[in-house]
Amino acid sequence: MAAANREPNRETYVLILYYSRSGTTARMASELARGVETAGLAARLRTVPTVSPDTEASLPPVPDEGAPYCTQDDLRHCAGLLLGSPTRFGNMAAPLRHFFDQTSDMWLDGSLAGKPAAVFTSTGSLHGGQETTLISMMLPLLHHGMLIAGIPYSEAALMHTRSGGTPYGASHWSGGDSALSEDEITLCRAQGARVGRLARDLSHNPGDRM
Repeated sequence: MAAANREPNRETYVLILYYSRSGTTARMASELARGVETAGLAARLRTVPTVSPDTEASLPPVPDEGAPYCTQDDLRHCAGLLLGSPTRFGNMAAPLRHFFDQTSDMWLDGSLAGKPAAVFTSTGSLHGGQETTLISMMLPLLHHGMLIAGIPYSEAALMHTRSGGTPYGASHWSGGDSALSEDEITLCRAQGARVGRLARDLSHNPGDRM
């Protein structure tokens, strides 16, 4: 019985939805997933296809490698959400924005209202727009009525990191090196665990969701 209690609850999951070109944001997503699973929930990793200038679809329906593409049901039925993107001129990448532009039905019926959410990003330069990118990802989540969770300063790594990491969400600064620093890994896992705990508690007590 004790071993079974350590297994993630497969019926309640946190969706980790991200877009990644170089693989760095995907590596962050994997560390966030580790954090989620420490809360006893499943982490469902999903990505989105690139936005093509073609007028017809030119990509296969299933990616050749990495996480599957996210469906509307993946988002609708999640207990919590972690949303990640590289920065694009201080904003979220177009593929993620395009995905959320298709979620009006969930906005209308309140499918995501009251569920916890958090955001994460990666940049090539230290002042490359990490915080504005994180805030840009929060905006559609606020419109959906989600409960935004940052990283509290009780996480010691937030105070002494010399790479990525913000109170708005986990981040990575490559500085020419795509490997995550120890502080960045620590903060990714802490953020995943925090959203996992919130999702677990709110899913067990749905009346507490606002």
